[in-house]
Amino acid sequence: MIVQGKYNGFCSGVKRAVDTAKKIGAEGVYILGELIHNENVLKEIEALGVKKIDSVDEIESGTLVIRSHGVGKDVYDKLSLKPGVTVVDCTCPYVKKIHSIVEKYSSDGYKIIIVGEKEHPEVKGIAGWCQSEALVTTEFTPDFDYNIYEKVCIVAQTTCSEEKFDDFLKNFQKNYLKNIAIFKTICYTTMERQREAKYLSEICDAMIVVGGEKSSNTKKLYELCRTNCENVFLISSAQSFDRSEIKKFKKIGIISGASTPPEQLMEVFSDMEEVTTEVKTLNEMEEAVAKMDSPSQKFRKGQRIKATISSATDEGLALYINGTKKEILLPKEELCTEAYNKADYSTRIGDEIEVMITDLNPVMLSEKAITKLLEEEKEIEEIKNGKIFEVVVDGTNKGGLTARYGSYGVFIPSSQIRIGFVKELDKYVGKTLRLKAEKVESQERRKQIVASQRVILEAERAEKEAAKKEKEEAFFNEVHVDDIVTGKVVRFASFGAFVEVNGFDCLAHITDLVWTGIKAPADVFEIGKEYQFKVLKIDYDNKKVSIGYKQLQPRPWENVPGKYTVGDVVEGKVVRIVDFGVFVELEPGVDGLVHISQISHEWLEKPTESLKVGQMVEVKIIAIDYDREKITLSIKATQPAPETPAKPRREKHEGEEAAEGGEEKPRRKPRRDRPAQDDGEMHEWKESDFGGASIAELINKN
Repeated sequence: MIVQGKYNGFCSGVKRAVDTAKKIGAEGVYILGELIHNENVLKEIEALGVKKIDSVDEIESGTLVIRSHGVGKDVYDKLSLKPGVTVVDCTCPYVKKIHSIVEKYSSDGYKIIIVGEKEHPEVKGIAGWCQSEALVTTEFTPDFDYNIYEKVCIVAQTTCSEEKFDDFLKNFQKNYLKNIAIFKTICYTTMERQREAKYLSEICDAMIVVGGEKSSNTKKLYELCRTNCENVFLISSAQSFDRSEIKKFKKIGIISGASTPPEQLMEVFSDMEEVTTEVKTLNEMEEAVAKMDSPSQKFRKGQRIKATISSATDEGLALYINGTKKEILLPKEELCTEAYNKADYSTRIGDEIEVMITDLNPVMLSEKAITKLLEEEKEIEEIKNGKIFEVVVDGTNKGGLTARYGSYGVFIPSSQIRIGFVKELDKYVGKTLRLKAEKVESQERRKQIVASQRVILEAERAEKEAAKKEKEEAFFNEVHVDDIVTGKVVRFASFGAFVEVNGFDCLAHITDLVWTGIKAPADVFEIGKEYQFKVLKIDYDNKKVSIGYKQLQPRPWENVPGKYTVGDVVEGKVVRIVDFGVFVELEPGVDGLVHISQISHEWLEKPTESLKVGQMVEVKIIAIDYDREKITLSIKATQPAPETPAKPRREKHEGEEAAEGGEEKPRRKPRRDRPAQDDGEMHEWKESDFGGASIAELINKN
């Protein structure tokens, strides 16, 4: 009998790389290194015109395929300098994930330890993403002091033996006393193949491992089988196998490496028809074991059967399986009773009881499982009628996510995970999803739910939008410009504060918060507190409402008429300096202008020659414009005038030399706003003030 493993043929990463190479294969297409470790596949791809190169330095133009093993960061850097090369990256997603891990942790100062084969291309590629040299090893070295590293990050080659990796960690954690980050980055299909190889090699007389001799994962499967079975054969094709060697064995297991194409495995099966015509899958093998335990009854997991109580013991009930001569113990923990009392069941000897087969080899029974199943069937009926249920995602496949709900397998197509396209399925593994059933199959041998989370999210979105629309309509029907409303500040932006008014977000712009300038809304409000606002503007088309806070506060200028008059001498602070003068703050929100001509009795080129921002000065109010809310101030009016008025500077004629130093001083234009008298009062200019020259002449001249 031949027992075929469930996990055979290409893994998803290798299949993607091979399919891509075959699809684009032609002259001008290159592969960096061997695509996979399988001679037959390599010859097939080479026949299409695809050439293998060992370095990117060998190519300047064309298409380059990066195999599933991946490459180091330096390879991508070199390719970025070759604009004539089109890159088709077929790096396995699991390998890409390791690249991200080691790049991040090495940049954070961790020493990277890779458990794998140092010369394997995948390991070389992983090491190429480390900022410092990685430590590559296949096993723990007791003589080496790993504590010389302050921080360590451990990853595994995707095809690493799970047993070896676990053994390394066990020893490492015993001896390393500092910071450690562990990532078990073995591909899940690799782990399943290894577990399957271990199980088959334990129950079979001989094992056949089909795959290339250079394939790392194939060699690991071979070594794993050798630990449990004496007769293990590693073959690359049917032609390399001696059928006479296998005829003497009764039970033969066949498995293959991840780089073995399905047709190569089928060729081996076909060639073994002369040996035996009985071929079973691993699932069928498990059922056959149960049948051997009970010759007249073929058992399967989940099957409900009738059994007769033969005796009651301290451990539970001994049951005869109807139609067989086999007696099996039903443990007391698996009975539907709160407290087991064998005396109660002693009176029921000979009665029938319905139980479920929960395991095979040996056969295990349970009464509780039936109760649980009935409860599950009730839930499934509710799920069929639209009840929302939750699952934890436990895996992925080509089309979506997988999970379990009791005894049911659950499949969520990638298009039904959420609203929009899902690029990375792996990130959903371990997460809880809320689902609605699209299809339910309840056959005894196939219990499957095809479900969608997207329909729930779309329904919730539609419900939310409908509620929002209803709330908006109610809000806009009730709100009007100039209304006084109470709102809660919910968040800040650089341009203002968003305020919730009756469930609707309104904007209080930063210019409408206070009459004086502020840097940020947080200077006025606290998140979560309520304030009163005035409605300033309503945009019904775009559903926007502008509100103001300062409009309900006293304006600074409201106090000016009763507080300030022309002729008053007051103190203020210089808050802003411009070319034509300075602005002096008399109180928050009330500024006045001191023109450059009113700063000093002396002539000034710039206001900064006499004043600076923040300086306190004494000023005289010389004019107030209430309509325009402007105050004109004078500093020099508070100061005594000089005994001799300053003479206007004579303009230097072209060609004249300076009086001192032999340098010509820059020409100055007469200031049109310079007063003819320093009396501190505003002056109406006349042409006589400019030596008889007309204002137009002076303007043209200057």
